[in-house]
Amino acid sequence: MTDIPVLEVEGLTKRFGEHTAVDGVSLRLASGESLAVVGESGSGKTTTARMITGLESISSGTVTMGGRPLPGPRARTAERLAFARRIQMVFQDPYTSLDRHQRIGDGIAEVLARHAPLHGAELTRRRDELLDQVGLDRRQADSRPRHLSGGQRQRAAIARALAVEPELLVLDEAVAALDVSVQAQIVNLLAEIRGQRPISYLFITHDLGIVPHLCERVVVMREGRIVEAGPTAEVLTDPRDPYTRDLIDSVPRPGWKPRRRT
Repeated sequence: MTDIPVLEVEGLTKRFGEHTAVDGVSLRLASGESLAVVGESGSGKTTTARMITGLESISSGTVTMGGRPLPGPRARTAERLAFARRIQMVFQDPYTSLDRHQRIGDGIAEVLARHAPLHGAELTRRRDELLDQVGLDRRQADSRPRHLSGGQRQRAAIARALAVEPELLVLDEAVAALDVSVQAQIVNLLAEIRGQRPISYLFITHDLGIVPHLCERVVVMREGRIVEAGPTAEVLTDPRDPYTRDLIDSVPRPGWKPRRRT
């Protein structure tokens, strides 16, 4: 890990009229680290993620990646593309983020052609490597999103995000809409990817039961503010805030236990 954090957020705030959705959030993510942002619906965690990725305007505060600020609204196209290569987002519902009229393999190839100097056989080889990495085969690559299962669509969305070789992957409730067994498969996949290449995760979730299997640290948000933060093991075994204890108590038992990465 380098001394310069891959992501640093200071005093991030988002106001919608008189309502403050995110209130002074600060967090830091080291290179190669996985950080969970946990909270119930309406806690501000997704709005925080959208501001970090540039999908939502910032009312106040700063976001920097590797010491460089988020591109402003007047940034040049080249600057925006460079930022997109450093940070990618995987959404809760991959069906809405994938082009429903485009074959999965073509969508990945399109991203490669735009962001990487790849053409012809080299581009095809890299596309196939990405598909294989997320567990998709040729038949699925030639399919459109509606012909795939929810888990397969999420694998395709992850492959497309990885195509630009980002430093940071923001996962916004990326397993929430999936069956429990498929959730475990995707969490295992994300752990394996992180073991194969240098990448950081910002994992947005309402489910504390998933966090220990993927994240070293966790921050807990409530009503737009961070109420607790620390190493995952400490927060889950000895929470200081009553809200965190309530979240832990809400985890279904017995819970699913995905295979840990060794």
